[in-house]
Amino acid sequence: MNRPMLQIALDHNCLEDALSDILAVGNDVDIIEVGTILCLQEGQKAISCMRSMFPDKIIVADTKCADAGSTVAKNVADAGADFMTVICCATIPTMKSAQKEVKELQVELYGDWTFDQARQWLDIGINQAIYHQSRDALLSGETWGEKDLEKVSKLIDMGFKVSVTGGLNVDTLKLFQGLDVFNFITGRGITAAQDPKKAAIEFKDEIKRIWG
Repeated sequence: MNRPMLQIALDHNCLEDALSDILAVGNDVDIIEVGTILCLQEGQKAISCMRSMFPDKIIVADTKCADAGSTVAKNVADAGADFMTVICCATIPTMKSAQKEVKELQVELYGDWTFDQARQWLDIGINQAIYHQSRDALLSGETWGEKDLEKVSKLIDMGFKVSVTGGLNVDTLKLFQGLDVFNFITGRGITAAQDPKKAAIEFKDEIKRIWG
């Protein structure tokens, strides 16, 4: 079982705030995500900034692309992104066209996706999935539970590299003990902390403690 990585989600409204946070914690995380909000606000400029500042880090463009896959993927790849997200309701042709332009495609799981769909994604060569508790769901009172862990486990057994995200904190990580999670994604769990660098280090230390 591999040790999960740690990804910071920069879901900022402006590039200046994102830069402030990433300067504090960029060396302490494995993957840097230009979040959906930041992609919408700052686009390629935000991606290229992260690439120039951290040339050896994995950069994710969290576009949640639903259409125009090849165009969106080429744009973010040209700006320096390694991974790009597509929404699970995107068509197979959209996913296939995006695959041609970016190093790796990640499918974000929202709503009423099925494991039959997941098998189709594997069949076209997509092996990354993001199991997501949305911000809106968490705000409405939903929490991580056994049903989530069962789905994550099944996706892993199918052959996906599964990232998990949504309201994660250091205490949440132990819920996933024994699962071969690829990556933990957190935004406010780090950026909203009084000391973001300390928070990132605490995440990494807990991952090491649980997964060795």
